[in-house]
Amino acid sequence: MSSNSVSGLQREVLALYRRALRMVRSKPPQARPKFSLYVRYTFRNQASSVSPRNVAAIEHLIRRGKRQIDLYESPSIKDCQISQVMIDWEQAPRRS
Repeated sequence: MSSNSVSGLQREVLALYRRALRMVRSKPPQARPKFSLYVRYTFRNQASSVSPRNVAAIEHLIRRGKRQIDLYESPSIKDCQISQVMIDWEQAPRRS
């Protein structure tokens, strides 16, 4: 196994992120920017809140994320709320 290969947990997180982005594309066009911001903010915020070595916390976040996406994938969910914090986060300059 090479040093730049992706771990099983990393694969799960990436698969969950891709699933979330597919869910965004299933929503009405006017709501997609809000869903997209919600997904990007949530993943980035969760990633920065847990150590990569804390496997139990990562597994918990994956399970919670799957349940949340299950809910949002429902065709009856047509819009989502975003907070001012999310809007500010999106507009803030990114650090490399």
